[in-house]
Amino acid sequence: MNLFEDEVALLEQRVRAHPAGSTVFYGSSTIRLWPDLNAHFPTIDALNLGFGGSTLAACAWHFERLVVPAHPRALILYAGDNDLGEGQSPEAVYLFFCALMEKKERFLPDVPLSFISIKPSPARWSLIESIRAANRAIATEIKRLPHCSFLDLSAAMLTESGQPRPELYEDDALHLNAAGYAVWRTELARHLFNGERVNE
Repeated sequence: MNLFEDEVALLEQRVRAHPAGSTVFYGSSTIRLWPDLNAHFPTIDALNLGFGGSTLAACAWHFERLVVPAHPRALILYAGDNDLGEGQSPEAVYLFFCALMEKKERFLPDVPLSFISIKPSPARWSLIESIRAANRAIATEIKRLPHCSFLDLSAAMLTESGQPRPELYEDDALHLNAAGYAVWRTELARHLFNGERVNE
């Protein structure tokens, strides 16, 4: 996992400089690129610990270095997208998720965790059946885990005919643009933050 070492080392510095008790957003570049988290969620003291290109496997690997020392009050996780993009099977993604959850239960058993469903992006639409299978497996596992929830944003990311909404993505058709993050912001506020009015 040395591929991410430089970025992880910088995130370790961010953790050391940040007071304990924040809501940690952890995961891949979809998290890393989320602009102005604290401005959008002004009451939760958000700490962005996303690192670009990371897989769910990498998130499990670096959990003890990044998330545990932050002493979060809550954890929001998005990853798995890149694992599938690199050719991993839904079953492998599920096992990577289980590995991360084992660490979470060992070190942060009482901290609430919310997993955001793997998004149905236009760039990876050919993988949609694998995306759905991975999401189903993770959602089923989460049902048996204490203090954990699965936040399914799939419907909000698709048209009425079940196709991906291209207006929510950057030109690469993979990363969210401002409109895509606005959808996520609204859904998280509604499901996780007691309907908090988010700043635009």
